[in-house]
Amino acid sequence: MPGAFPAAGTGIVTTDLEAFVTPEADVTPGTAVRGHRRTPPAGRNRLFRGRTVAGAALAAALTAGSIALMPSADAATNPFERGPAPTTASIEATRGSFAVSQTTVSSVSVSGFGGGDIYYPTSTSAGTFGAVAIAPGYTASRSSMAWLAPRIASQGFVVFNIDTLTRSDQPASRGRQLLAALDYLTQRSSVRTRIDTARLGVMGHSMGGGGTLEAADDRPALQAAIPLTPWNLTKNWSGVTVPTMIIGAENDTVASVTSHAQPFYTSLPASLNKAYLELNNASHFAPNSSNTTIAKYSIAWLKRFIDDDLRYDQFLCPAPRAGTAISEYRDTCPHS
Repeated sequence: MPGAFPAAGTGIVTTDLEAFVTPEADVTPGTAVRGHRRTPPAGRNRLFRGRTVAGAALAAALTAGSIALMPSADAATNPFERGPAPTTASIEATRGSFAVSQTTVSSVSVSGFGGGDIYYPTSTSAGTFGAVAIAPGYTASRSSMAWLAPRIASQGFVVFNIDTLTRSDQPASRGRQLLAALDYLTQRSSVRTRIDTARLGVMGHSMGGGGTLEAADDRPALQAAIPLTPWNLTKNWSGVTVPTMIIGAENDTVASVTSHAQPFYTSLPASLNKAYLELNNASHFAPNSSNTTIAKYSIAWLKRFIDDDLRYDQFLCPAPRAGTAISEYRDTCPHS
C-alpha cells in the first residue's frame, strides 16, 4: 500500500532530545490470546458513576440532617476534565488551549518499537494527563501522522507518535508495538510523571489502524481506540471491550470500507461504546494530511472515554449527520 506522505509540521513551543537514554529492562507488552481473554478490569466510567451516586446519597443524608459534615465542593466533579468547556470552534481549531512541547525518542534507546516523537502539555498545573500512542501505516513513517499528534496533545493529552520497527510490519506487530510504546511512555520516558497510567488509548492509520484493533483486543484496560482507514485480514473483533471509533473513507481503494472498516465495526459487540464514521469522498490516505473531521471526532472520542469528560458527548450523541464531510455515521448512543 504505497503512497506519498507529507512532511511533518511543528508549531511546537519547545523541543528537547531523548535520543540516547540508556534503556532499562525491557517491558513485554500484554498479549492475550484472542478469544481466551481475562475478564476486563472494571471500567473507570462505572467507578466514576459510583462516586457520583455516593455523593448524591451523602447530599441526601445532609439534607435530611442525619450527618453534620459538609461534603467537598468538588465531590460531584470529574477529576479528569482538562481544559475549558468545549465548543465546535475549540475542537475544530488546529491547536487547543494547552501549549505543547516535544521530545524525540531515538530507536536505539528503546526496544519493541522504532522510537518516535512525544508531544505533551508544557504546563503541569492541570495535573496528570491521559496518553495516546499513534502508529503509521504500511511503508510509512511517523511523519505521516505528525499533523495530528500535536493537535491532540494541545487538547490535554500526552501523545506518542511512533515509528515501527520496519515499514513492512503487519498489523499484529504494529499492535504489539503500540503497547510497547505505551509501556515505555508510562514507565521509562522523561514525561512519565505527567501521565495517568490508567487513562491510555491507541490510534493508527491503515495497517497501523489494524494494529490499533489488535492492541485493543490484547489489552482491554485501554480506554479508547481509533483505527483510521484500517487494514487487517482479521475481520472478527467481537472480543474487543475498549470503546472504539472506526474512521473509514468512502473512496478507499486500498482498504475498502466494505472489506475492512465496516465489517470491523459490525463485528464489535453490540453492547460496546462504538462508532463508525465514514469520510465523504475521501481516499485511504485522508489521515495523512490535516483533516478537521478526523481531528474533531478523534478529540471528542478521546476526551469522552479517556478523560470520562461528558462535556464532549454533545459532539457524538446524537450522531453527526451525513453531509459534505461525513458520508455515513453509525453509533451506539447513548454512551454508558
